[in-house]
Amino acid sequence: MPPLRLLINGSRGRMGQSLVACAAEDPQLKVTAQVDAGDDFTEALATCDAVIDFSHHSILQSVLDGCAQSAKTLVIGTTGHSDAQVAAIRATAARIPVVYAPNFSVGVNTLFWLTRKAAEILGPEFDLEVVEMHHRLKKDAPSGTAKRLAEILAEVRNLSYNNDTRHGRHGIVGERTQAEIGVHAIRGGDVVGDHTVIYATGGERVELTHKASNRETFARGALRAALWAHGKPAGVYDMQDVLGLK
Repeated sequence: MPPLRLLINGSRGRMGQSLVACAAEDPQLKVTAQVDAGDDFTEALATCDAVIDFSHHSILQSVLDGCAQSAKTLVIGTTGHSDAQVAAIRATAARIPVVYAPNFSVGVNTLFWLTRKAAEILGPEFDLEVVEMHHRLKKDAPSGTAKRLAEILAEVRNLSYNNDTRHGRHGIVGERTQAEIGVHAIRGGDVVGDHTVIYATGGERVELTHKASNRETFARGALRAALWAHGKPAGVYDMQDVLGLK
């Protein structure tokens, strides 16, 4: 069976370089195109079977259009999407298989699963907080992973991410209510990505933490997602699907 031909979009970035390096170690994969700002994405599509996009969310629509028109499997690794962009992803997935995940780490996706289970077991008397830390160059906050963790907590509690999350606290904010989920973003140094979910109540506290020390874990997960998704029916998938956690 021939290797899956990949186009890496955002290839000159840190994640792009890690993807290229990790793909070179896997005989099931072959990077046939490396594209970044100023390159012709549409022309490069002809050389590949699947696209892994770690460029920037601002060019999402052109990536969606190109992949849909060329019938390419798409793995989306960018974050910071607006509600309208999420809707565009779902519309495109009616035509091609799309893996859309806030984090491609196997460990983080295990954290997603554990976060839901812990929230269900511990119950509504526990206060919920999410804390994340990333390197000083990260442009969006909170991270896509922290947002997904808060969304999972909101789903368990029948709350709304948009209405019931509190992003940091400042001034006289009043006592904490049960109907809120705290989300806190820390930036500094070269931290690849730390995420902690805190469940706190009177007399005890439970914390679930994942810490990434390099980008290879994300790159290998995204490559695994491309291999898994290629040939699947059109639709939106995430790493929970890829890993069989659903």
